[in-house]
Amino acid sequence: MLFGAHVSSAGGIDRAIDRAAEIGAECVQVFTQSPRMWRPTAHSAEAIERFRARRAEAGIGGVVCHALYLCNLAASDREVRRKSVAAMEATVDTAVAIGADAVIFHVGSHLGAGFDACVPQVVGVTGGILERCEGDTWLLMENTAGAGGTIGRSVAELARLVDALDGHPRLGVCLDSCHLYASGYDVTDPAVVDALVAEVDATVGLDRLRALHVNDSAAPLGSNRDRHANVLEGELGEGMGAFLAHPAFQGLAAYLETPGPAGHGPDAEELRKVRELHARWTAKRRAPRPGRRAAPRT
Repeated sequence: MLFGAHVSSAGGIDRAIDRAAEIGAECVQVFTQSPRMWRPTAHSAEAIERFRARRAEAGIGGVVCHALYLCNLAASDREVRRKSVAAMEATVDTAVAIGADAVIFHVGSHLGAGFDACVPQVVGVTGGILERCEGDTWLLMENTAGAGGTIGRSVAELARLVDALDGHPRLGVCLDSCHLYASGYDVTDPAVVDALVAEVDATVGLDRLRALHVNDSAAPLGSNRDRHANVLEGELGEGMGAFLAHPAFQGLAAYLETPGPAGHGPDAEELRKVRELHARWTAKRRAPRPGRRAAPRT
């Protein structure tokens, strides 16, 4: 498993690689534009080339871009829908240019209209966005904490959209540990994580699970509140290791989106904590169960 973080791209998108290297990240997530504005950032060819060169130099194994939180592909308002599609297209175009593995996005909210009612529109606009994906770049739907009319609050909703898009070969999912917990999946329980993985495998397909967001939760189980906490400081605590250590997740890139000690995002200490948590639980999962002999070495 590769561990990394969401870092700032202020000062040029290539600076994100420098910041990732400074904290010892093995993978990196970035916004391709200001998360508070619709207007896309015009990245120069030089900045894009420097990003690619610095990624190779720093040995960064995974890169994803996160779409704007403002985007709502289910919006009934034409102007919001237009801006959302334009922002998504700009993010995908930049992701392709820098050689990113994926664009991670929140589908949006049906704003009370109901999930079934919004599916045709979401499918229509997402299909067009998918056609812009080239090279190694996929589009990954992220599960939500389940507040209000948000779409993707369960694996079943994500699977419904994958099916409605005819299993597009570049459409996948990103699972967020905090969002899972807030939406009712107790990912501190190994049995629940086993069941979650089985559900993903049976409905979406594990080949479509391309990234993880690793965040502790400041809100209780099933609260439907999206409140990230630092590693080992929230409701998941030590139990988040049950999520990290599942065999199906090994080999994936795991991105921290925690507040960090000063509210400026994950730092080297956050990465140290999550790596040690992963190591503890991986060893625990591999240990022989009480009353059973360990398998002989060959």
